[in-house]
Amino acid sequence: RRSCDLTGFTGGNHEASNHLQELPYGGWVAPNIYYIGYAGVVHYRGVRIGGLSGIFKSHDYKKGHFEYPPYNQNTLRSAYHVRNIDVFKLKQLRQPMDLFLSHDWPRSIYHYGNKNQLYKMKSFLRQEVESNSLGSPAASELLQHLKPSFWFAAHLHVKFAAFMQHQTTDKESPKATKFLALDKCLPHRDFLQIVDIDHDPNKPADCLEYDLEWLAVLKATNSLINVTPKMWNMPENNGLHTKWDYSVTEESMKEVLADLGQDLTIPNNFSVTVPCYDPNKPQNQREALHIVNPQTTEFCAQFGLTDIYSKVGQLEGEDGEEEDVDSTGSADDPSEYSTDTSGLSTSINPDEITLEDDDEVEDRKS
Repeated sequence: RRSCDLTGFTGGNHEASNHLQELPYGGWVAPNIYYIGYAGVVHYRGVRIGGLSGIFKSHDYKKGHFEYPPYNQNTLRSAYHVRNIDVFKLKQLRQPMDLFLSHDWPRSIYHYGNKNQLYKMKSFLRQEVESNSLGSPAASELLQHLKPSFWFAAHLHVKFAAFMQHQTTDKESPKATKFLALDKCLPHRDFLQIVDIDHDPNKPADCLEYDLEWLAVLKATNSLINVTPKMWNMPENNGLHTKWDYSVTEESMKEVLADLGQDLTIPNNFSVTVPCYDPNKPQNQREALHIVNPQTTEFCAQFGLTDIYSKVGQLEGEDGEEEDVDSTGSADDPSEYSTDTSGLSTSINPDEITLEDDDEVEDRKS
C-alpha cells in the first residue's frame, strides 16, 4: 500500500522505535511516508523543514543512542528520548528555517498564547506552566536559535496556538514564530488544520530534497557520535575543548553537492525490512530484531557517515542497561542541562495510551 499524499513526520513516544532506529538519519518508513530521523532537515517545494524526534528526559539527554532490540524495561523507553548530540547538530545551522517539527512542546512557548484557554482544556497543566517546567528545554533552545517561521508540535493532546516575537540584534531583521499544536486524532477533537505556507509552485509536489547545510553538518560532526550509555557533553567554548563550532562553510556545502552529483532529490528507495503485518497470522509475542536498513547503509556510504544503528549492534555482547557512566575527560564539563529529574512532569492524564511503569508516568495524557 502507498500513502496517497507525501507525508513527513518526526518520532515521538508512541512509534515503533525498533523500526525508526533503523533510520537515524531519516528515510522512508513506507512508500510516500518519510521519517526525518533523530534530527534532520529536508526541503519540500522550496520550504526548508527541520525536525527533532523524541521527548525530553534529562536523565538520558547526555547519553548516546545505545539502545537496540530486544529491549528491556529501561531501553524500551529511553530509545525515544532526545539526545544532546542531535540538538547540538541542529544548533550548528545558520541558514533560515521555514518550518520546524517536534513531538513535545518547547518549554515556555505557552507564555506566548492563551494560557487561560489551555487551562480550560487541560487544567492539570497549570502548575507546570506557572513553574515553567512544562515542555522541552532542548526544544526551547532550538526555538531561540533557529527562529523558524512555523513550529508544529504534539504530545499534550490539545490544540494550542502561540505567536513568539524573537529578540534580535540591530543587524537582524525582526523574526517571529507561529506555533501550533494539535489534539489527538479522535472524533470531535481539533486534530487537523490546514496552513498555507509560501512555496515554489515550479518544484515537483511528489518528492523531497536534501538540505546541503544539514548534510555538511552531519559530516562535520560525525566524529562526535556516541553509541554507549555513557554521559557525554557536547563541545563548548569553555576552555576544555579545542573545537566547539561545527558550523559549515560554503565550500563544504559545495563538496556535498558534488557528492550528490548536483541532484538534491531524496531517492525513493524504500524497502521492506520485516514481514508486513498479517491480521490472519497474528504474532503478538514476536520479538523485535536488530536490523540494518539498506537506506541507511546507502546514505552513510554516500556521505562517509557512521551508521549509528549498525555500530550499536556491535555492542550486543555487552550489557545494555542504562548506567550513568561518565566518559573520560568530558563528564565533568559544565553541562547545558542539569541531570536533576525533579523538574520532570508529574501530570497524569487519565486516557493516554501508556507503557506500564511503576516508577513514573512517562507521558502527558489527554
